[in-house]
Parts: sequence; structure tokens; C-alpha cells
Amino acid sequence: MLSRAVADGAATKRARPEGGAAGPATRGARVLAGLQRGRAWFRSFRRTRPFWGGVWLVAGGWTVLKFSLAPMQLVVSTGFDGIAGYLLGGGMILSGLVPLAAPQQRYTFGIIGAVLAVVSLVASNLGGFLLGMVLGVLGGSMMVGWGPKRPARRGRRSAAGAAASSGETA
Repeated sequence: MLSRAVADGAATKRARPEGGAAGPATRGARVLAGLQRGRAWFRSFRRTRPFWGGVWLVAGGWTVLKFSLAPMQLVVSTGFDGIAGYLLGGGMILSGLVPLAAPQQRYTFGIIGAVLAVVSLVASNLGGFLLGMVLGVLGGSMMVGWGPKRPARRGRRSAAGAAASSGETA
């Protein structure tokens, strides 16, 4: 890591004009390279996790939470009816975020999130006026149905094709 930083520093010193400041082309190239690395990281992050299921579940939880916001005095005085939106919306948001950090927990939290979304229909303003419930059920079911990308099966096909063309039997 240190040698890379030293090499980058040496390259920057070579690329600078006599004034000592980095030229606009060099700076632009570094920014573009950083953006490309960030995009590649985000693409690999998104492909190895139930990303869209988590996004929809968080959006549904936020909708349920948003439509049930009230002053805290009203929430305390109404009891469970007032606090149900906070609990259900917060639970849906949590159920959407946990599988992004631990993808192996997608089944558990997908089912919990979908159940919380359905419960929000009766406990919290028709589930965020149906929008939060629909987004939550969609996100929970996408999370349960997600599976990691499987590697290509080219190796088996080429080996089987070579055996068939040479007349060998398995």
C-alpha cells in the first residue's frame, strides 16, 4: 500500500508542470479513474447482495413511518395505535438493511419484512395508504427470491462437447 502511494506521488510529480500545480488533464484523469473504481465497487456490491429487495423494503418502511408521524405527545397518549407506525416502519427499514450487510440472512429478514408490511395494513394507516405495504411486500419477496449469481457453465459444455466429438462415452 505504501509503495503504491509512493509510486502515485512520483507519477504526480512527473506530471506537474513547472509551476508545481497539477494540470487540469491530470486531475480530470484521476477523478475519472476514481469514479470508475467507485462504480465497479458499487456494481460488485449490488450483484453480491439482495440490493433491490432491500431498497424496496426500506422505501416501504419509510413510507409507513412517514405517514404515521405525529407529535410525540399524541403518540404516547394513543398507546399502541400511535407507536405501531414507528415500530412497523422501523422494523421494515431494519429488515431491508440487515441483508445488505449479511446476505446470508436474506430469507429470515425478507419474510420478517413482508410480514411487517402486511401487518402495517391493519395497524398503521392502511400500511402507509397501501403504498408502503405494497413496496414492503415487493421488497420482502424480492429478497427471499434473490440468489447469488452462478458461475458460467462453459467448462462443462466444452468438456462434454470435446468428448462427444471425439467419440468417447461417459
